[in-house]
Amino acid sequence: MKKKIVLIGMMGSGKTTVGKILSKILKLNFIDTDIQIEKKCGIKIKKIFEKYGEHYFRRKEEKIILDILLNKKKTDVIALGGGAFLNKKLRKIILKETISVWLDASTDLIYKRCKKSNERPLLNEKNNNKNLRKIIKDLSKERKPIYSKAKFVVKTNEKPLKVCDKILNCIKNLV
Repeated sequence: MKKKIVLIGMMGSGKTTVGKILSKILKLNFIDTDIQIEKKCGIKIKKIFEKYGEHYFRRKEEKIILDILLNKKKTDVIALGGGAFLNKKLRKIILKETISVWLDASTDLIYKRCKKSNERPLLNEKNNNKNLRKIIKDLSKERKPIYSKAKFVVKTNEKPLKVCDKILNCIKNLV
């Protein structure tokens, strides 16, 4: 495998879970960009949003992801944060230099996975007495046209191992 595999999609779509399994199968490094951002900044993403705002977070996110993407020495499976692929600069590099896979999850699945989490700043920030399911649906609707630019689309309504099988099926001719 010469190209990095980049998993994109909504929060709660399974990027981290699937990415860890996929990287083991392919014997590649796994990188969760949200975890890298937290390590480099020394605080949780939720706190970055609270203390410095989304704009600051997006600048940090771009720099850290660029460093990961431009590291030609390593082939990795990378799980992007839900909003990272919206960044035109990152998206351009991802589409040109990597194998991009959109993990397309239903609103119901994302809701089920995210409803008890208070670590999702965009959901918490916009959820002042609004319907969480509607917030997820609106975010998904807004992001879907951008996510759909990924090289491959894989539905994530199955067990993570099955999702990995689907991804491997997609990329088998590229390796």
